[in-house]
Order: sequence, then C-alpha cells, then structure tokens
Amino acid sequence: MSQVLIIGASRGIGLELARQCRAAGEQVVATARSDAGPAALEALGAKALRIDVADTASASGLAWQIDGYQFNAVWIVAGAYGPDHQGLQTPTEAEFDQVMHTNVLGPMRVLPQLLDALAPDARLALISSRMGAIGTRTHSYGWLYRASKAAANSVLKDASLQLQGRATCISFHPGWVRTDMGGPDADIDVQTSVAGMRGVLARATSADNGAFFDYLGQALAW
Repeated sequence: MSQVLIIGASRGIGLELARQCRAAGEQVVATARSDAGPAALEALGAKALRIDVADTASASGLAWQIDGYQFNAVWIVAGAYGPDHQGLQTPTEAEFDQVMHTNVLGPMRVLPQLLDALAPDARLALISSRMGAIGTRTHSYGWLYRASKAAANSVLKDASLQLQGRATCISFHPGWVRTDMGGPDADIDVQTSVAGMRGVLARATSADNGAFFDYLGQALAW
C-alpha cells in the first residue's frame, strides 16, 4: 500500500488531498494545527498528527512521529497569504513573521526530517503559486505572499538537488482555487486542482526533478 504524507491538511487543498488519497486506497499520514483538523482527517481514515510548521517546538516533533514510515509521496501544503498589500506597503513584523515562517521556514523545518522516511523513488511536492514567479510577473499585489512563494520555490529547488536520485521534487501552482484562501470567486474547485496535481506527480519522472508545474502539468517559468 502506498504511503502518503501531507503537511498542512486541516482544510482546503490539504484536506482534499487526504480525501482523494484515502479514496485511492493509500495510507495517509497528515498534519493539522487547528482543533478541528485532526477529527476531520481521522474521519477519512487518515492518521492525524498535530503539527504547526510555524512553531519551532511543534514542527521539530515531526521526525519521531513518522519514524518507521516509507512515504511514496509527500505533499507540503501548509501556507498563509497574509495582508493583501498592493506593493510598497511595508508589512508589520508580525505579518512578515507569520507568512515567512509558514511558507518558507516551515518547509525548511520539515524537509530535513523527511530524509529517513522517504521510500525509494519517492515524489515530493510543494504547493507554491505562480505569484512567486519573478520573470513573468506583471502585478505587485500581495507582495509579501509573492516574496514568500519565490523563496519557497528556491527551497524546493535546493531540495531537488540534495535529493536527486532519491526523490523527484516538484513545485506546484495549484490554480486559483475556491478555498478559504482563494475565495468564492476563484477559477476552479479544490477537487479539480487536487486531482490534477496528483496526476502530474504520479506521472513525473526523474527528468522533472526541480521543475515548476501548474495543476494541468504545464511547465512554469520561475
């Protein structure tokens, strides 16, 4: 049975990933930081871990809780949007810390703890955003979120170099998704986004290691 780890599955994309993976017969371990998150995951038949990637003590407890697993797929989903600044509006220190600790430091805390828990030829996905792309950027709204996702893409790229030959690492733009973060006017539903990304990750080969894709499998520029 395939083993899947989902970091950040309290709601939205992470929770839907847990639902689809369980429906496919996969063994799922998923983390949540909200009070309601573990119960929702356990109702799906997933093993729920209480982890907050933005908290040092909480995040450091991941490794011992996944000891003995050999994950075929890992999804790092946990994320925060922060203030909807239009650019050149300085975020507060608290806003900066919340977004950067979740979106950048979170993956940097999680990734080293996965080294002994990856199955041979594992797949690792980071949920990023095309808002983090620099070369194709034409807007500056949400500039703190954009900065965090550009940094997260850099983290994923470095992970792909370190894990080359052991895992295929991919950064994903999930689309503009109707979740609490994306809002009700977004383009696609969460089921479509997750199904698309699962398909792309399943088809990925070692040649895709370190790549940036959207949920349809289209390669994106950094």
